[in-house]
This record gives sequence, C-alpha cells and structure tokens, in this order.
Amino acid sequence: MAAPPAPLSLSASALSARLRLAAPAPRAAAARRRGPMVVRAKIREIFMPALSSTMTEGKIVSWTAAEGDRVNKGDAVVVVESDKADMDVETFYDGIVAVVLVPAGESAPVGAPIALLAESDEDVALALAQAQALSSGQPSSPPSDAAAPPAPPPPAEAPVAAPAPVSTGTKGIATPQAKKLAKQHRVDLAKVTGTGQFGRITPADVEAAAGIQPKTKVACTPAAAPVAAPSAKAVPQAAVLPLVPGATVVPFTAMQAAVSKNMVESLSVPTFRVGYPVLTDKLDALYEKVKPKGVTMTVLLAKAAAMALAQYPVVYASCRDGSSFTYNSSINIAVAVAIDGGLITPVLEQADKLDIYLLSQKWKELVKKARAKQLQPNEYNSGTFTLSNLGMFGVDRFDAILPPGQGAIMAVGASKPTVVADKDGFFSVKNKMLVNVTADHRIVYGADLAAFLQTFAKIIEDPESLTL
Repeated sequence: MAAPPAPLSLSASALSARLRLAAPAPRAAAARRRGPMVVRAKIREIFMPALSSTMTEGKIVSWTAAEGDRVNKGDAVVVVESDKADMDVETFYDGIVAVVLVPAGESAPVGAPIALLAESDEDVALALAQAQALSSGQPSSPPSDAAAPPAPPPPAEAPVAAPAPVSTGTKGIATPQAKKLAKQHRVDLAKVTGTGQFGRITPADVEAAAGIQPKTKVACTPAAAPVAAPSAKAVPQAAVLPLVPGATVVPFTAMQAAVSKNMVESLSVPTFRVGYPVLTDKLDALYEKVKPKGVTMTVLLAKAAAMALAQYPVVYASCRDGSSFTYNSSINIAVAVAIDGGLITPVLEQADKLDIYLLSQKWKELVKKARAKQLQPNEYNSGTFTLSNLGMFGVDRFDAILPPGQGAIMAVGASKPTVVADKDGFFSVKNKMLVNVTADHRIVYGADLAAFLQTFAKIIEDPESLTL
C-alpha cells in the first residue's frame, strides 16, 4: 500500500516554519502594495472649543503655555472667553506648542485651529510651515495641493458647485454663510480673496465680489436671521445710521454679543404678559429673621416661585421646535445677575427640593463664580424658568424679555407701602409689590399663568411654608 503524502508527516513546528518561509511578510507585502513608505510628521491642531450651546466664537484671554513649551495630555494650555465665562482649555495630546495661531486678545470661530502641537523638536519646523500655509489660506499638505488645481474649472459650467474646492483644502477657507451667499449670487469662491482670519472668505468678501453694496456686511447675527428675519434686518439698519459727532464705537464683548443674539431670537416667540399685586408684610418679616443667617430676598423669591411651579408644570415647560411641548423634569430657577460688561443667569437647580439655607449657600457660590467668569455651562444654561429682580433698585414694575428655550420669566418690582382696602371697606397701609410674568403663548395660556400667579401670591403672603 502506498505511503501517505509527505506533508502530512511534518511536525507542527516544521509545518509552521515552512509556511512562514512561503508566505510574504505582512509588512513587506503591504509595502509592495503601497509603494515606498512615507514617514509623516505628527503635527496636531488645537481647535477653538464650543464651551456652550450658544457659543459661535471664542476670545483668547491668555495662553498658559507659550511657544516652545512641552505639554502633556490634560494640561491647560489656554484660557478662552466664551459668551458667558472664562474657561481653561486642555490639550488632548502630548507634544510641543510649536505655533500660536491666535494670540491673546483675538477671537476665532468655534472649530478653528488656534495653535499647532508638534510631537517632537524635529517637527517644529514643519509646524511653522503649516502655520504659514494656514495664514495664507493655502492647503497645508501636498495631497491637498495636488487635488486643488483640477477643481476650479467646474464652477464655470456649474457655479453652484463653487464651494466644493474649499472642502478639500484648509478647514474654514470660506464660512458657511459665505458659501451660502456664493451659491445665491453665483460667485466663484476660487476667485475670491479672503480677508478673514487665516485668509478665510467672509460673507463681506462674497458680497464685494458680487458687486453688492457694503452696507449689508454689518449683519452681525446671521444665525438669528432664519428665526426672526424681519427683526434681524432691523439691527443692521440701526448700525449704518450716521454717528453723532464725537461718538465712540465700542464693539460688543463675547457676552454682550450673546445677549444681543438671544434678544433678537426672542422676538420670534409670541409672548404675552400678566401682572399681579402681592402683599409682602409677612415676607418682609420673615426676611428680617433669616437675613442674619445669610438668606437673601432673591432666594426667598426663587424658592416661592419653585414651589408654585411644582403645581403648574406647563409654566416651566418649553417649545423648542414650534410644534410640541417639552415638559422639563426639574425646576431650575435661573436668576438674572448684572456683572461687569454684561448679564448672566446662574441657575439654582431643583430649587423646589432644597431648603432656603442650602439654596442661599449655593446662590452665594454661583454669584461669586459668575462675577469671576468661572461658571460652568450647566450652571448658566440649564434654567427652566427665569427670575429677574430689580426691586433692590427701587423699580416698582417692569417687563422682562423671555429667554430662548424657556416658557416664562418673572419680573419682580420693589415692595412699597400702599393704601389697600379690605373686604369690609376699611383702609390700611400694607407693603405691596408687583410681579409681571412674560410667557410663551404657544404653550402657556392666560388661565395657566393667572393660576400660577395666584398660587405664588398665596405662598408670599403666608410664607411659613418657605422655611419647611
């Protein structure tokens, strides 16, 4: 009988060795398929982060790491001023800060590179070359350069496709609004010279190329235009009015620009206002008792509002898409606070569940952080109802503007001695304050708001429940 084939008689080790000799090495095979191996420098970009949901650009307050400094993952390298606070920004990689693209005091849009991080000393020179390419608006790598030349011809046949070459080059050569305008006015972006930071093409550049009068370039809130087009157009018209002789133009800070944007957006919401008088004699007496313990009148009002809101969930609901209710699970009272150069609303989260002493301690911490511009995003953008109190300034009544994304805001005036008549017709002098609530009429109706205010007034006029 014939002997079995030889390969079957090989030992496992011999068979493995023979297979290794027969098969090409994975790396060698990959090298033959891909061609010569290219070693690329490790240069990473540090981007402007989005520190809040409303932030569109940030201002560099200071660099904690200078050019040439070696940093480790998690180190704070820059302090950025968002629309509400100053925050430390950490690096996600180890390396050397090779180039600072946006110096302290200047601004950059969210997602734009603000610095380049080199992996080693040998890569610093390449990072400098890449920085020069970014500042001139040219692509930063050879493959992108090779891909760019064939792209310009198509726009002559189909001008709508002009923004396509931008996406293959350096990030942000043209802003989204500039691309939209280029399509609308059939402008070839390849032939437009950008005047923005790092050579970016701005809407003003596109309009100039299209021969449009430069007066429209002052539209400072393009994001608000889809929400409230008629109102957004009114802002630029005011900006082009002739200046009064001797006047000085001061640009908005990041916080003031955010407030302006929110106020313009609020004009698109159908609101109504309801006022209600509230007697405060007993509340004033309670305040005198708890004031030595650090409890402020603002905290008492926030607690009373939270207790009343617990009975009317629709008042702290919101309408975010124009076609549905959003019922919030927490009663978070945002309280308007004036700070140097702007306005911010620190949030007392779950105010209905905390006693006035814990609320007061938390409120002091929030105010301290707000004035130092150190609030975290969840500490100022999580409000579901807003309270604005100007009573300490002697204001007897005012209307507040509804913040975007909320259902109602309460404006509280000062408590003042007022002549009142009881049910038997007898007159007396009692302290009274007026509260006005502005509400989104898409979700809150008059009866809802009136019932809420009646409950709020009962809590204020008999405030013992505030101390429970």
